[in-house]
Amino acid sequence: MPGTAGGGDTDQPCPFLGHRLDGIFLELGSEEQKRLPTFNRTLALLRQVLKSPDPHHRALAWCYLGMLLERKDSFSTTPMGIHDCGFSGTDPLDCFGKAIEIAKDQPPILNRLAKIFHFLGKQDMAIGTCNMALDVLRDPELNWQAYCTRAKIHIRAYLHDLERVKMGLGGMPDRNHLACAKADLEEVVKVCPGLRTYLDISQVYYYMGVDAMQELLAVDEEALNQALVFLAKASESELGATLPELQLLRGKCLRIKGEEANAAACFKRVVELDDEGSSHTEGFGCLLEALLAQWSQAQLSDGELGHEVDVWLRCAQDKYPAARLRQELQRVWRGHTDEVLGLARALVDQGRLSLVRLLFETMEQEGEGMGAPRGRRAFSF
Repeated sequence: MPGTAGGGDTDQPCPFLGHRLDGIFLELGSEEQKRLPTFNRTLALLRQVLKSPDPHHRALAWCYLGMLLERKDSFSTTPMGIHDCGFSGTDPLDCFGKAIEIAKDQPPILNRLAKIFHFLGKQDMAIGTCNMALDVLRDPELNWQAYCTRAKIHIRAYLHDLERVKMGLGGMPDRNHLACAKADLEEVVKVCPGLRTYLDISQVYYYMGVDAMQELLAVDEEALNQALVFLAKASESELGATLPELQLLRGKCLRIKGEEANAAACFKRVVELDDEGSSHTEGFGCLLEALLAQWSQAQLSDGELGHEVDVWLRCAQDKYPAARLRQELQRVWRGHTDEVLGLARALVDQGRLSLVRLLFETMEQEGEGMGAPRGRRAFSF
């Protein structure tokens, strides 16, 4: 995308790579003695970068320093590097504040900081930083990234609240998040349209078009149509045509509009595009639901349904981990028990006994691994 305030990656001093390396060690559960040398060396390098005449590097150094200091409690005792570098008692929030202060008049740096805060889950800080960047430069053609990042924050906030309410842990998600994200993305799509923006705005329109608790219930068909329009634009690019999440969202829009056959074709494409070993089984589950819906509406015969389920279940067995696939099958069986029993009878009549055995074995194992999260893919990339 064009623009002078994108805040994209530039040449980075070594300490920023050291910070990432420590993060990798932390995620892998490495022993403290393996992490300490990198942690202490990164602190020493950051201290040097804080003296840089380049405000971009200086702001990032304060930001990464804050991130490192937040990790000090992951050690059994405070690393000596913190004391050696003179950071004893330094509050991570003060570091983030200094980074923002350095960048306050420079949208590219503010945009970079906002992305980092968003990644860290500091959404209030991220949205405040985006607002600062837009106060300085509001032109979406020159400062598109501030609009995009702020939209992503609103999308994530809505989806986070949506998952919580589905688990009975909170109230209804605030749909104002969707309205704010839509407003920001519409500004961007006017001046510098691209695949990522098309995908994000399609997702926003999709959630605006469906009921929060009953996703198969349409509340705004025009919003669903808009989602399909932007998905069509996204699929025009060579990369867009290869993204399973694009086909998944298109299929879900078409299913809600009652176009089960078209939806099933999209879900089949999702399974084909998913990488071997992928844990994202939602597309396959949606395909089964679409096939069962076609059968219950007499759009598929018993023989056609049995053949389709046989073919695509075998394909799914080659694509997805067995535990994930079993979990997805259990979800479909619970929601469509009558149709599944009808399917089993049809399969018996066709002599597909091994497939029937698999269906019932899955239902018998229900309850195993129920605490595992469903393989729902993250849409924004």
